[in-house]
Amino acid sequence: MYLERIETPGLAQFSYIVGSQGMFAVVDPRRDCQVYLDMVRSQGGRITHIFETHRNEDFVVGSRELSGITGAGIYHGEELDFAYGLPVHEGDEFDLGQVRLRVLKTPGHTLESISLVIYDLSTGNAPVGVFTGDALFIGGSGRTDFYKGQEEEMSGLLYDSIFARLLPLGDQTVVYPAHGAGSVCGAGLAERNFSTLGYERLHNPDLQAASREAFIEAKQGEEHYYPPYFSLMEKYNLDGPPAIVPFSSLQPMDPEEFGQAMQEGMLALDVRSPEAFCGAHIPGSLSVPLDMLPRYAGWFIPPDQEVGLIVESRRDVESAWKYLLRLGFDRVRGWLEGGLHQWSVQGKQFDRMPVVFAGDLQRRIDSGEVFTILDVRTKKEFHKAHLSGAQHIFLGELPHRMQEIGSGRPVTAFCGSGKRAVIAASILRQQGIKEVENCPGSIQACLRSLCEIVSS
Repeated sequence: MYLERIETPGLAQFSYIVGSQGMFAVVDPRRDCQVYLDMVRSQGGRITHIFETHRNEDFVVGSRELSGITGAGIYHGEELDFAYGLPVHEGDEFDLGQVRLRVLKTPGHTLESISLVIYDLSTGNAPVGVFTGDALFIGGSGRTDFYKGQEEEMSGLLYDSIFARLLPLGDQTVVYPAHGAGSVCGAGLAERNFSTLGYERLHNPDLQAASREAFIEAKQGEEHYYPPYFSLMEKYNLDGPPAIVPFSSLQPMDPEEFGQAMQEGMLALDVRSPEAFCGAHIPGSLSVPLDMLPRYAGWFIPPDQEVGLIVESRRDVESAWKYLLRLGFDRVRGWLEGGLHQWSVQGKQFDRMPVVFAGDLQRRIDSGEVFTILDVRTKKEFHKAHLSGAQHIFLGELPHRMQEIGSGRPVTAFCGSGKRAVIAASILRQQGIKEVENCPGSIQACLRSLCEIVSS
């Protein structure tokens, strides 16, 4: 039996390869699917089945691309009318050599959610593992707020899926979820990527509810954000996404071409570090540091927006392209060849972003200086620890809440480390607020005895 987990950076998304004797299945593949082909080829086998545990909301699933290459069948829950693949039913079984996968309906996160119970036929009849999709995570369970007005019903379905269907598989059963810590599809997930149903039964906070009613109440009390790109993911993952625009189609652009394209509507997306962006950037560009693209690009970039990349080095171009591809953003035109150095030596205008040391920020607060500390972290982070007098607006909601920021006062963008803050600062600049600065280090620096921290 062969089983491998593939993690998609930034999305905390897990896909899996499982099989034996030359026959393999892929569970919840991502759109850039070469990794699965390489891994199965190394085992001397072929991909014969592709399973989707549910219609994913946070990335474009790669089933159709992978099926087109391998000829493998695609299978998913029967409660949605997918435009591709075949529906599966409770109890359906699929044999891959000595590995058997049995379908288990586990609705709650979504209505069509399924889990796949794993059996090793060479050793016995008891389950050895289960692909739980977004029903059960390590240290948590799936969010149940995707069906507006049906949150209570969905939470009840999830309780039944976990307690009446998954946990009876046995304490020995290894849990293979579709997401890990940091995913937007759950709350408070553990940093570990391995567990069993027995361990989760004892230690998963969501499974300690005293009753079904208590579980439902707890799930309804969770706070989740809903990025605008989720609706695009749902459409793509129901109807099938468009064909991938190959990476080879991206072109290097000299400063003249890049500037002209911006005038014609192309978004300049700067994926360099906050420090680099603050040192020099193109006026009107949006800063989203490279490792923040998977989580935040979908909040700010319309799906039909043409994008030009500004990178620190050419090797970052392909990484940025992959991050955007996984979110369904296919209109990446190219990148600024030579970066800000070439832009500046060509005499093109650039701008700078002031920065403030966390310790100096506290001294300015103590002196009574009038300015706005704009904290763009999540509500949970803000309530746990923040600076006195700070204004809270979650980063993803900032473009729609600009009117809440008082006019005529300088703004200091603040977050966990300065990465989200620089995104916010670039948005404020785009919206015409000139007196904006970033606080590198932000709360992490402040917690090193540099600032007075309060909670609420």
